[in-house]
Amino acid sequence: MSENRWEGIDEFVAVAECSQFTAAAERLGVSSSHISRQIVRLEERLQTRLLYRSTRRVTLTEAGQTFLQHCQRLQDGREEALRAVGDLTSEPKGMLRMTCAVAYGERFIVPLVTRFMGMYPQLRVDIELSNRPLDLVHEGLDLAIRLGRLQDSRLVATRLAPRRMYLCASPSYLERYGRPHSLSELSRHNCLIGSSDIWQLEQNGREFSQRVQGNWRCNSGQAVLDAALQGVGLCQLPDYYVLEYLKNGELISLLEAHQPPNTAVWALYPQQRHLSPKVRKLVDYLKEGLAERAEYRV
Repeated sequence: MSENRWEGIDEFVAVAECSQFTAAAERLGVSSSHISRQIVRLEERLQTRLLYRSTRRVTLTEAGQTFLQHCQRLQDGREEALRAVGDLTSEPKGMLRMTCAVAYGERFIVPLVTRFMGMYPQLRVDIELSNRPLDLVHEGLDLAIRLGRLQDSRLVATRLAPRRMYLCASPSYLERYGRPHSLSELSRHNCLIGSSDIWQLEQNGREFSQRVQGNWRCNSGQAVLDAALQGVGLCQLPDYYVLEYLKNGELISLLEAHQPPNTAVWALYPQQRHLSPKVRKLVDYLKEGLAERAEYRV
């Protein structure tokens, strides 16, 4: 083939898809004679006939049918490459709808999103804070921030930050009721129950769920933390709630060998060939911003 390997390909695909030279010329905004010349030159370079021509209709030869499939893929790849490069330089704009758990969103995500918006004045953001996992596709959401382990395999996930769970209690509680040294002893203790009475634990390399019980319950991580600090019972909370208090001694980490392996903070978005600039750049910004937080530098 000649130096210009793309020459004639767009014209050939247009003719093949329109089945007419005139319609193909209208699609590409050129003359029918230009289309005809390009097809002839293409067939000469390939040394094979691609089209059967008649006064009313154009049909593909067997070689033309095979060539068309490859040319359409080439066109798709070319457009994909152009969009990908264009997205790298495009500024986030338009509406971005996202969701996150309430407490984590208020403390970590929303402040970063607000700073991000200040950098891109054409961007609008609608954030729904909810502890109920929302269906991204059904709800028309561009992005979700999820904590822990992922369940929905239909979504693409990017890890934003580590997340480790701690089982702990205050020194005053342990002085009164003793320190548990095995999982079987948990049933003897007052366990502070948050949004679920199921705690994730590990034994002999196997993660399992254990139902706990106690006389106190509230679906707020901050409230669970406050109760633990006051010596009401044992709690299981993520690192960002308790690290400060573990460091200063107001809380004591317990049964460390049985805590579940590190989970994570995730950005989830629907599967698509190209992430829009607004989603891609926000995900990168969140990852960098969380890494700067003191809670993740400990």
